[in-house]
Amino acid sequence: MAHSSPLTIAIDGYSACGKSTLARALARRLGYSYIDTGAMYRAVTLHLQRDEVNLEDDAAVTEALRQITIAFRPEDNHVLLNGEDVEHQIRGLSVSKMVSQVAALSKVRRAMVEQQRRMGADGGVILDGRDIGTVVFPDADLKLFVTADLETRIDRRLSELLADGQEVQREEVAANLEERDYIDSHRADSPLRMADDAVLLDNTHLGLEELVERGEELVQQLRTARR
Repeated sequence: MAHSSPLTIAIDGYSACGKSTLARALARRLGYSYIDTGAMYRAVTLHLQRDEVNLEDDAAVTEALRQITIAFRPEDNHVLLNGEDVEHQIRGLSVSKMVSQVAALSKVRRAMVEQQRRMGADGGVILDGRDIGTVVFPDADLKLFVTADLETRIDRRLSELLADGQEVQREEVAANLEERDYIDSHRADSPLRMADDAVLLDNTHLGLEELVERGEELVQQLRTARR
C-alpha cells in the first residue's frame, strides 16, 4: 500500500538527550532527509570564533552571517561551512561552550530558521533542534520532545567527547550542559519548550533501538489515522 504524502517530523529537546541520534536513525528507516539544526548553529559559532567576532557587535554579526553558507553533505550528513567539512570541529567543547549564546541572538535565529524552512519545505524530512515544533515548523505532521535526566545526559556527552579523543572532565561537561539548558530555555527569542501537541519521549532508560521503534510506531499511527 502506498504511503500518504511525505511527512515533516519535528524533534526537540535539551542537549545530549538523544534527539539527534533518534532523528538520524529514524530518517534512515523512513528514507527521509535529516536536518541537524543544532549543527547549523554550531557551524555559525565556529565561523564567529574563527573570525573573533564580538557577539555584542550587531554590525559585525550581520556581516559574518552574510559570509556563511551551510549545507549537509548527502553521503554522510556532515555539515559543510562554506564548502568545508567542519563536522569534527563543531563537536568540540569550545564550540559547545559558546553555541547557546550564539543561538540566542535573534538575527542568527532568523537567518537559520529561514534556511531550515527552505530545506524542509517539501516534507519527507526530520529536523531536530530546540524550536522546530514551536517556531520553525509549528504545523509539522509529528512533533516529538525527547528528554532524559541530567546525569544520564552528562554521561552520554562525556562518552561522546572522550570517544572523539577530547580530554574533558565530567564537571566541565556538567557545567556546560546546565548552562546551555538555562540559556536555551530562558532566551527571549524562541526559547526551548515542548509544543502543546508534541509527544514526550523520556529517553533516560531506553536503548536506541527502543527509542527508534517508538518513533516508528508514532509515524505508523499517524499514517494509519490519515488513510
